[in-house]
Amino acid sequence: MLKGKTVLITGAAKRLGKATALALASQGIKIIIHYNTSSTSADALCKIINKQGGQAWTFCADLSQSHSCTSLIKKAQEYTGSLDILINNASIFLQDTIRNIVDDDLFTNIRINALAPLLLSRTFAEQTKEGVIINFLDTRIVEYDARHAAYHISKRLLFTLTRMLALEYAPQIRVNAVAPGLILPPAGKDINYLKAHAQNNPLKRYGNPTDIADAVLFLIRSTFITGQVIFVDGGYHIKGCTYG
Repeated sequence: MLKGKTVLITGAAKRLGKATALALASQGIKIIIHYNTSSTSADALCKIINKQGGQAWTFCADLSQSHSCTSLIKKAQEYTGSLDILINNASIFLQDTIRNIVDDDLFTNIRINALAPLLLSRTFAEQTKEGVIINFLDTRIVEYDARHAAYHISKRLLFTLTRMLALEYAPQIRVNAVAPGLILPPAGKDINYLKAHAQNNPLKRYGNPTDIADAVLFLIRSTFITGQVIFVDGGYHIKGCTYG
């Protein structure tokens, strides 16, 4: 029974975070919308959910700061009274290569894409007797993403952390991950990007944000699954092609 549960979704104001928030709200789950700089989008999403009969709140936090991660969980739980689900969606996606990567960029990617989920998950586990954690990975972790080296490293680290957290916090807390593939175009690209790369996976098409939300709901409902990664990528991860 999902109705009445409370979820914190990091980076929920836009893109896959927004789609996931709307899908979970439709199931009667109360939504805590985390944002850093996207206050206008977060407020708009909050109004949509509340207007549709759901319950939503917005919380601002800079996840590059360790203290913000721990305080976000505590404040969210104090404000809502309970916190049942944590979805680590927020991330940064910058272009760099092994040849030109600089230490600050690498550390920033790791802080936001891996360390923040770790700190959030750890505080969540300390504050919650029973719950669910879902990390957002990327199907690119199965290959060498040469154009996004720091991002790739950080997401590979989050993949490892997902399994470690699943073992550490069982049986009270289940920890799983979703790895999206060709779902939304990167910043600066449009639908033509999706069309151009649709042939790179066995299903010969691109997905929809609702495909990700459906996978998240499945993992929340499936009480005998932990330490698992669901690749929502049209089979891309078993073919090993590159997006470019």
